[in-house]
Amino acid sequence: MNAPSNVADIDVNQLVEDNDTGGRQPGPVVARLLMGVALAWSLFQLWIASPLPYMVSNLIPVLNDTQTRAIHLAFAVFLAFMAYPASKRSPRDHVPLLDWALALVGAFAASYIFVFYRELATRPGQPTPMDVWTAVLGIVLLLEATRRVLGLPMVIVALVFLTYTFAGPYMPDLMAHKGASLDRAMTHQWLTTEGVYGVALGVSSGFIFLFVLFGSLLDKAGAGNYFIKSAFALLGHMRGGPAKAAVVSSAATGVISGSSIANVVTTGTFTIPLMKRVGYRGDQAGAVEVSSSVNGQIMPPVMGAAAFLMVEYVGIPYVDVMKHAFLPAVISYIALFYIVHLEALKANMTGLPRRGNSTASQRLVSFLMTVAGFIVLAGITYYVIGFLKSALGDAATALIGLGLVAVYVALLWVGSRQPELPLDDPNAPVFELPETGPTVKSGLHYLLSVVVLVWCLMVERLSPALSAFWATLFMIFVMLTQKPIIGFFRGDHRFGEQVKAGFQDLIDGLVTGARNMIGIGVATAAAGIIVGTVSLTGVGLVMTEVVEILSGGNLMLMLVLVAVISLILGMGLPTTANYIVVSTLMAPVIVELGAQSGLIVPLIAVHLFVFYFGLMADVTPPVGLASFAAAAIAKHDPIKTGITAFYYSMRTAILPFLFIFNTQLLLIGLDGPLHVILTMGTALIAMLVFAAATSGYFFARSRWYESIALLLVCFTLFRPGFWLDMVHPPFDELRGEAMMQSIEAAPANTGKRVWIEGMNMDGKDIRKGALIPLGAPGDAKTRLASAGLTVMPDGDTLMVVGVKFGSTAEKLGIEQSFHITSVEVPADRPAKEWLFLPAFAVLGLIVFLQRRRAKTAAPVKR
Repeated sequence: MNAPSNVADIDVNQLVEDNDTGGRQPGPVVARLLMGVALAWSLFQLWIASPLPYMVSNLIPVLNDTQTRAIHLAFAVFLAFMAYPASKRSPRDHVPLLDWALALVGAFAASYIFVFYRELATRPGQPTPMDVWTAVLGIVLLLEATRRVLGLPMVIVALVFLTYTFAGPYMPDLMAHKGASLDRAMTHQWLTTEGVYGVALGVSSGFIFLFVLFGSLLDKAGAGNYFIKSAFALLGHMRGGPAKAAVVSSAATGVISGSSIANVVTTGTFTIPLMKRVGYRGDQAGAVEVSSSVNGQIMPPVMGAAAFLMVEYVGIPYVDVMKHAFLPAVISYIALFYIVHLEALKANMTGLPRRGNSTASQRLVSFLMTVAGFIVLAGITYYVIGFLKSALGDAATALIGLGLVAVYVALLWVGSRQPELPLDDPNAPVFELPETGPTVKSGLHYLLSVVVLVWCLMVERLSPALSAFWATLFMIFVMLTQKPIIGFFRGDHRFGEQVKAGFQDLIDGLVTGARNMIGIGVATAAAGIIVGTVSLTGVGLVMTEVVEILSGGNLMLMLVLVAVISLILGMGLPTTANYIVVSTLMAPVIVELGAQSGLIVPLIAVHLFVFYFGLMADVTPPVGLASFAAAAIAKHDPIKTGITAFYYSMRTAILPFLFIFNTQLLLIGLDGPLHVILTMGTALIAMLVFAAATSGYFFARSRWYESIALLLVCFTLFRPGFWLDMVHPPFDELRGEAMMQSIEAAPANTGKRVWIEGMNMDGKDIRKGALIPLGAPGDAKTRLASAGLTVMPDGDTLMVVGVKFGSTAEKLGIEQSFHITSVEVPADRPAKEWLFLPAFAVLGLIVFLQRRRAKTAAPVKR
C-alpha cells in the first residue's frame, strides 16, 4: 500500500485494516460470505497440518504439497480481490461485479494445478493451449492481486524479471541468455514447483499460516492486553517507564502479531501518549514504539514469516534458526531498552506513580523469587515429563495432557482471585500503574500456549507445522473454556453466555488469522516469479559477476551493496518478499565472494543478514508504514518519526555486519558453556556501549573523544580477532603430506578449511576457501569421499577427479579438475579473547571519568 503523505490524513485503524486485512466493509450478506471463506481457509490449514488426514486416508485422499499450495493460493487470491479495493476511489461498502469475476477466475487459475493434477502429471513439459493461457491469466491476476494488497513496487520487480525471461537475447553480453518461449516460461512459472508454486508458497501454506493463526487466537483470547498491562505494572514506575514498557510489551506482542504495523497500533495506543507525558518528544515516542514493534519479528520463538523460509532455503531445522537468531535478538532489545533509559536520563524524566507502597528491595526480592520459582518449576517439569515418557511409553501422552489441563485450571483459579485491571485511558490527566502482583497473576494461563509451542519445537523436536498445530489446538481449548471456568470460580454462572462469547472469540480469531495471511500468501506467490526466473535463466550467476565488478571483490563493500539493495527493495516490498528476492539473488554471491576472500560465511549468517535489513522496510523513510502509524498516534511528523526510528534501529543495522565476520554471535563454533557465557556477556556489553556511544551519554554527557573510544571498545568486544589478525594470521596452511595427515587426524564428523584452485567450466580461474565436512575416521581419500569428492595425489596437491551429484562438494561449487592446494589449521597464537582486557580497561577509564564528572555536575533527581 502507498504511504500517506501527511500525518493529518492518517486514520490509524484504517491504515492497519488497509495493510493487513483489506479495507473493504461490504454488506452483511457478502461480509458473512467473506467470513465463511476465511474461516474455511483456517480450518483447511489446520486439517492439513494435523495427523487426521493420515488417519482417514481411506476415506479422504491425502493432499500432496503441490495440491495444498494451489488451494492455499486460491483462497489468498479470492480474498485479495474481495477484501481489497482496486484503488482509493473504488467502493468500500460493496464488492463490484468486476471484482467478483476477478476473484472467481483468479481462484480457478490458482487452483488449476490442483483441479487438473492427474492430467498435468501425464503430460509433463507438454502444455496444451488451455494450460498456457490459464497460466498467463493466472500470473496477470496474481500480479493485480499483489498490487492491491502490497502496492505497485512488488509488481514492478516481478514484471522486470518476467521481461528478462523473454528479452534475454537482446540483453548486453554480461546479462544475455537464450531466452524462453511463452510455453516454456508459463509452464515453468505456473505448472511446476519451480516458480509460483515453489518453496516460498510451500512455506506459507505449511508453516507461516499456522503461526499467524496461533498469534491471532492468542490476541483474541486477551494475551495482547495482558502483555501490555504486565509490562506497565513491572516497568512503568522506572525513569522513562512508559518507553521501557513499550519495548518489553512489543517484544512480547511480537509473539502474537506478525505485522509490525498492527503491533505499533496495539501497544502504541497506550505507550505513545504516556511516553509523551513523561517527557519524550513525539518523534521519540513514536520511534521507540516502531523500533520495538519491528524487532518483534526477530525475537524467537515466533519470528517473522521470513524466518520460516530459512528452514527451506538454508536446509536446517527451525530450532536451529531460533538458536542462531536468539543472541542478536536479545541484545538488540536490551540495547533499545538502554537507549530509552539514556534518553530519560538526558531529559531528567520520571516514571509513573505506583498504586502499591512496597519498597524497592521488597519488589526485587519478589521478582527474584518469581524467576527462581519459574526456573525450578521448568526443571522439575522437564525431568518429570522425561521420566514419564521413559517409564510409560505411549501411555505417557494422555497423562501429560491431563497434567497440562490441571495446570491450566489451577492458573485460571489464580487469575480468578485477582481483580480485573483494565488499563486506564492513557490520555487521562492521572494515570496510575496497575499493581504488579495481581496484574501478572491474572493471565499466567496465556503463557501455557507459548510453553506448549516451545516444548514441541525444542524438546520434542517436532516440525514447525506440527508444533504450531498442537499449540493452536491448545489455544482453541483455552478460548472455549477460559471464560466459563473463570466465571465458575468467581461465582458467575452465566455459562451459556460465556461459552457463546468464547466461541465467538474463536471464530473471530480464525477469520482474522486468515485475513492476516492474504498479504503473505500473494507475496510469497509473486516472489515465486522471481525465483522461477532465476532458475530458468541463470540470472543468479549474472548477479554474482555484477556485484563482484561493482565491489571490486571487496567483501565489506559487497555487503554494503547487499544492505543497500535490501533497504531500497524494502521501501516497496514487504519483509517476506524482500527476503525471498534478495536471498535468492544475493546469498550465493556473499558465500562465493566470501570464500574467494578466505572468509567462510555460514549460509544461516547470510540469510539472517538479508532478513535483518528486510525488517528495516517498515522503519525506513519515506515509506515506512509502521513509522506513519506511530506518527499518527503521536500526532507528529511521520518523516521525522521515521528518521528517529531509523536512528534508534542502528543497533539492528550493525549486527548483521558483525555476525558475518564473527559467527560466534550466532552461537556457532563455541566450545563449552564458559565460552557461550563469555560470548553472550561481551556481546551484550558491546551493544550497550554502542548505544551509549551513539546516544552521546553514558554516566554523563560524552565528549567527542569518549564517543570514539566507546565505538572502538564496542568493535573490539564484538570482533576481537580483527586486531589479532593484523599481528598473526588465524590459520596456518599445510601442504603435501602434512595436509593428508591433517585430514586423517581430524576428529570424526568435523570439517576442514581447505583452499581450492582451478579453472571453472566458464574458463575463469578460481581460488577460494571452503569448509569440507569429513565423515568417520579413515584415510584422506575416504574422508573426502564422504563429502562427494574423488581425489588423487598430484604433486603437493590433491586433484579432484570426480564430484558426486547433489553432494556437499557440488553445493560448495567444487568442480572436476580443481586442485586442493592446502589445508588450514588454527594457528598457535594467543586466544583472541585476551583483547577483551585492554577493551575493558579503556571502558573502565571512561566510566571513571564520566562518573567523576557526573558527581561534580548538578545532581539528577531520582
